[in-house]
Amino acid sequence: MPVNDNAGSLFIREGILLPGGLIIETEAFIPGWRAVRNCDGYRLGRKIEEAKWNFFYLAGEVRAIVLGREGPSTLRRAVRSILAKPEARKFNSLEVTGTRSRWFLGIPFVSITANFRHIQQGLALDPAKVLGLKPPLAPEAVIAGDQFGPVVSTS
Repeated sequence: MPVNDNAGSLFIREGILLPGGLIIETEAFIPGWRAVRNCDGYRLGRKIEEAKWNFFYLAGEVRAIVLGREGPSTLRRAVRSILAKPEARKFNSLEVTGTRSRWFLGIPFVSITANFRHIQQGLALDPAKVLGLKPPLAPEAVIAGDQFGPVVSTS
């Protein structure tokens, strides 16, 4: 039962508010979501906290099982399956906490566990902001772009 190195992968929703001065490199992953390339959940959390913002970790794992061998296309299908769940609409980040490749009766499948994360400026998790109601832009915030390459915000 090999364990894949995708554990720790982070995905953020396109168009979210990010703290000013936060530099993260992302790449397109699935429509509406980007994969963070240059840091894991801990490092991104430290960067966000340095900017006096919050990076919430929500308790309770979500799981997905998809048929196929481990690889990028299988990871995409599993993440798409997790993000299709109704509770995913409430949060703007996802961290993969574990992947496991297995076989059952000769059929390969991959099991993925993840936790929802949420980036925001305030201390309390505010569902009104999450559900698509646009808050006014903070002076030090910038909206994450949907272009390929690094997402850079400046004050």
